[in-house]
Amino acid sequence: MLKGLHLLRQALISRHALFGRATIASSPPLLNRCSFSSSEEQSPQSHFVEHLENESSQPSATISVDRSGLYHPPEHSREPTAESELVKHLKSIIKFRGGPISIAEYMEEVLTNPKAGFYINRDVFGAEGDFITSPEVSQMFGEMIGVWTMCLWEQMGQPENVNLVELGPGRGTLMADLLRGSSKFNSFTKSLCIHMVECSPALQKMQHRNLKCIDEEKRMVSALAGVPVSWHATLEQVPSGVPTIIIAHEFYDALPVHQFQWASRGWCEKMVDISDNSTFQFVLSPRPTPATLYLAKRCKWAATEEIEKLHQIEVCPRAMDLTHSIAERISSDGGGALIIDYGVNGLVSDSLQAIRKHKFVNMLDNPGSADLSAYVDFASIRHSAEEASESISVHGPIMQSQFLGSLGINFRVEALLQNCTDEQAESLRTGYWRLVGDGEAPFWEGPDEQVPMGMGTRYLVMTIVNKKQGVPVPFQ
Repeated sequence: MLKGLHLLRQALISRHALFGRATIASSPPLLNRCSFSSSEEQSPQSHFVEHLENESSQPSATISVDRSGLYHPPEHSREPTAESELVKHLKSIIKFRGGPISIAEYMEEVLTNPKAGFYINRDVFGAEGDFITSPEVSQMFGEMIGVWTMCLWEQMGQPENVNLVELGPGRGTLMADLLRGSSKFNSFTKSLCIHMVECSPALQKMQHRNLKCIDEEKRMVSALAGVPVSWHATLEQVPSGVPTIIIAHEFYDALPVHQFQWASRGWCEKMVDISDNSTFQFVLSPRPTPATLYLAKRCKWAATEEIEKLHQIEVCPRAMDLTHSIAERISSDGGGALIIDYGVNGLVSDSLQAIRKHKFVNMLDNPGSADLSAYVDFASIRHSAEEASESISVHGPIMQSQFLGSLGINFRVEALLQNCTDEQAESLRTGYWRLVGDGEAPFWEGPDEQVPMGMGTRYLVMTIVNKKQGVPVPFQ
């Protein structure tokens, strides 16, 4: 079973190509919770909520006003700027609805609006972008994912045809490194059909280029390993009926989340509205919303004491539904899914952040110019998968450092260090630390503001597999 792991490790150790992609990478910390008092009187007939800046209660002649407090009231830049098309679009939705929209809907428009979404028409990755992911840090990350994929393929009985699916492939760097690292194992690569689930036309073009795709007999083939490649907007468009391996690296964190806050009348959904001065503001829903059903499901999976200590809860219905679909497909077709992201193995309180040019900014300012992401609730993924099918098993989460270490990244970095310049060696050590380290790199001698931060303990790894295949490497 582990023969492929040994062979692939040896092949990787023997290769000496070094990609200098190391740049700073870190994941946002959880926001600190503010203390909250729910002793204010609420009107059960409330239809609107007051602006965050208002603290005194004023009667209305036509409506009852909800004075529920909100955590972390945003500090807007207040700089007079021309409204973007996305801002106009968001305001038109709110005005058409006659009331606020959910944070999830706001997040989805900001990230994937067909005309102005953050991910749609530009490259947002790397040192020159807004954030950086592990594949951009070092080629070793994609190579280790290739080791894991080949091991799972062996446990599946080495099927002749396999769908290898990547959700949100970014620039295509991970898949390119995976194919380069495994290109010598013909029986494995010949079985693969690559499916890239990507909604951004700009990123699709970049993936096409990085995978060195060529048009061959009316289909796209990656010249890296002679593997056919196709693109899809959703997982549902990927053909079923074939054993499937799914890779979801930093995909779940970008799925829209709903935020709920505890008030005297119970859990209220946090929404986005337009303030009197025409900026965006947070408000609380006066009554239950459709997402409350997902909140109830998530709370059913949690211990009472875990819920009671929180004043805010984030839930991600899209993640629950996606996991359900993944589990059903793995149950019927065989295979497995690998999920790598920053998050926690339990309820998430308040983690949604906006990142622009590697810095945290206010998520309501200039929407569409910053990435929005939230911590992944790995416990919710586990429960969603197990609820979907009895034919699958869920393993993890474990820390990224443990995952990569068990797959042989230590041997790989040693091999690369044997044949490289001093500059390449420094880049390699930096990239290695960012992938498996914890906190600041102890060897760093450069500027303090550029000190490499390790992601080894911040990122978690979970897998969902068909029970027939046993426990995958390295979750035994």
